[in-house]
Amino acid sequence: MTRSTLLPLLFSLLTVPCFAQNHEELAQKAQDAYNRKDYANSATLFSQAIKKGGLDANNYYNAACSYALAGDKENAFKFLDQAIRNGYVNTAHLKEDSDLDPLHADQRWPQMVANSESTGNRLKRFWDGPALKTPYKPDLTTNEKVAGLSKLWSEAKFSFVNFDLVPELDWDSLYMAYLPKVTATKSTAEYYTLLTAMVAQLHDGHSNVNGPGELSNTLYARPAFRTRLVEDKVVVVTIWDNDLRKQGLKEGAELLEIKGMPVKEYAEKYVRPYQSASTSQDLDTRTYEYALFCGPLDSVVNTVFADEKGKRFNFPVKRIPVAENGKYTRPAYQLSWLKDSIALVALNTFASDEAAQSFLKDFDVISKASAIIFDVRNNGGGSSDVGYEVLRCLTRDTIATSSWYTRDYRPAYRAWGNSEGRYGYGSGGVTPNEKYCYTKPVVVLTSPRTFSAAEDFAVAFDAMHRGLIVGEPTGGSTGQPMFFSLPGGGNARVCAKHDTYPDGKEFVGVGIQPGMVVKPTLGDLRKGKDTVLEAAIAELRKKSK
Repeated sequence: MTRSTLLPLLFSLLTVPCFAQNHEELAQKAQDAYNRKDYANSATLFSQAIKKGGLDANNYYNAACSYALAGDKENAFKFLDQAIRNGYVNTAHLKEDSDLDPLHADQRWPQMVANSESTGNRLKRFWDGPALKTPYKPDLTTNEKVAGLSKLWSEAKFSFVNFDLVPELDWDSLYMAYLPKVTATKSTAEYYTLLTAMVAQLHDGHSNVNGPGELSNTLYARPAFRTRLVEDKVVVVTIWDNDLRKQGLKEGAELLEIKGMPVKEYAEKYVRPYQSASTSQDLDTRTYEYALFCGPLDSVVNTVFADEKGKRFNFPVKRIPVAENGKYTRPAYQLSWLKDSIALVALNTFASDEAAQSFLKDFDVISKASAIIFDVRNNGGGSSDVGYEVLRCLTRDTIATSSWYTRDYRPAYRAWGNSEGRYGYGSGGVTPNEKYCYTKPVVVLTSPRTFSAAEDFAVAFDAMHRGLIVGEPTGGSTGQPMFFSLPGGGNARVCAKHDTYPDGKEFVGVGIQPGMVVKPTLGDLRKGKDTVLEAAIAELRKKSK
């Protein structure tokens, strides 16, 4: 049995009474005993931790595991039953956990599994019950609209972790202001657009509203090109459909007008108020790149562009179905070679483990590089573990990862007039790869599109002092979003976990700051040059002399 099967122990940041041994200390000693395979002692210590007030379901579960490994089935079943009663609902883990193998032959085991599944289903119904999961219809009822607004308000009220970053926001007053607005909507599309604007006022990149699938091509269709704010001008940076080039659109063209309005005026009125972002750089990215042309598939957007010589031309923008966007996404991993044997490794997404697995597969070749440049400028996140798998190959030391906390709302404490606390965990540690270790120079490229798990990668890299970060500040938003359903088939999420650097330094709401700030220039873009990459290469050459 490996340590990884034992559920992690999380420690409260609340002030605790000064006992000779409080429940947290006892739980830690229990875990240490477990790691030494002293299972009987571990079980006793977990039991003592529970008696001292450590009533978390994980303590009960870990006690059950230790009792099972110690050969005490009676206590193992007793504590497993209590774990389930206290909210342990990870049935898949329970069934696969080899710690509990000694219990499988007992006639009580099937009932334990059934109880866990039953408890899990009950909690799902409580938090995200079917009553508010009404099916899509073109226009929801007034009751559905109010219920959805109320659910959105309440989930954020008790779960959103970053209210301290929006101190001027009166969430209750906002709810009251939106009640008449949502009841006045004439369609489900209009209703979800309003909810989107409400959540945007949390100013958090991991707190959003998503409309029903039936409205995807009404709300989220986009053209097969992207614009971006470069040197305060909105310019075309990427064209995926060659037919657009044949029609006269080119990278570097400046967008001047949309629907007869100056582009920035249009964006401020019709796009920016609906974007959830934690920083100004992320807000600009969402406004001018991701969402500027979002809208109905069946409509054409009249625009005016100017070429690099300033000549204006009209261009009718047509959107493509949302389902076709996948054709134009970048590969998760790209390896290319620059001059002087520099390896350029683009890690474009951590949505799957493809980026890490491909890097490991190519490591023998990459290890011969004089330097590695990791490009995460277009990485919107996914699983942090994917990025950590890459970083493990760059050091022989343990890697410190982000610290985090969540809100610790205790109704009884509120009734007693006590303030809400925080429940968190210090910096985690990722062990180095025992097989691979690259020791030569490394650079990481970042941008405002570097987001979420890609920022976790950049934070850990920065804390390693392994190399330079070059480019622009990152999006400034990571954490654990909590999803929940809304009437009509849509859903929403609010950020429930706040991350910091290992030492507590903030980057949410700020962005990770590069050691060398370099911003793209319009001149380089029109010449096909990568301003940021060129700066990174020049820095590597300077250090190699």
